[in-house]
Amino acid sequence: MSSKNKTQVLIAGKIYTLSGYESEEYLQKVATYINNKLAELKKMEGYNHLSADTKSILVDLNVADDYFKAKKQADNIEEELALKEKELYELKHELINVQIKLEAAEKSLSTLQLESTEQQKRIVKLETELQDLRKIEKEGAV
Repeated sequence: MSSKNKTQVLIAGKIYTLSGYESEEYLQKVATYINNKLAELKKMEGYNHLSADTKSILVDLNVADDYFKAKKQADNIEEELALKEKELYELKHELINVQIKLEAAEKSLSTLQLESTEQQKRIVKLETELQDLRKIEKEGAV
């Protein structure tokens, strides 16, 4: 188990000590995110006139909004990844089937080539016999 980290961060002008199993850099990144969110809200008209509770709720709502949007995006990416994995799986099976057909076709081609070679030898043999018969016929006719 990793050790707990402690770091001081500045949020909204106040120093806070954060601790957790995450790195100090991560804890600083979280504080920066909150500061950016506060700066974003401070730009809104009337924000400075709101009560501290309302400001806090606005920050909470904005952070929750960011979280749900990021979660939805992550879910969409996961769905897309699952579809791509399924497509890849199907393509791999299609490739295997094509490879099997190719191997069968190559084997068939090899067999046909052997048969062709044998038939060509037979043709040569028959042509030779035919020529010999014609010679014999010719010699017998003379």
